[in-house]
Amino acid sequence: QVQLLESGGGLVQAGGSLRLSCAASGRSFSAYAMGWFRQAPGKEREFVAAINWSGGATDYANSVKGRFTISRDNAKNTVYLQMNSLKPEDTANYYCAAALGTRYRLKNGADYWGQGTQVTVSS
Repeated sequence: QVQLLESGGGLVQAGGSLRLSCAASGRSFSAYAMGWFRQAPGKEREFVAAINWSGGATDYANSVKGRFTISRDNAKNTVYLQMNSLKPEDTANYYCAAALGTRYRLKNGADYWGQGTQVTVSS
């Protein structure tokens, strides 16, 4: 069992930055691919970014590529999402996710989800 707790959301102006954190509890954090998804009001949840167990490989949605960076610290059981050049369309509830295995598996359905943290970008 893995529990995920997100933090770092908030209100920011367009062009600004935020850093989300996701602290994981439970065993074998380094065995999990980790990622971020988001869901805006009235829309389906969508993939944002994923990182493999070592941090050596990442994937991004086209909409955030070049602006967002995912990273992890296995010693701290934490995954991060650095969000730069934020746009109003980035406004959503952001969810941390974990999947045992590869980041490809995570993109198709995570094993564990956090409760979410709200990010609001004003124009």
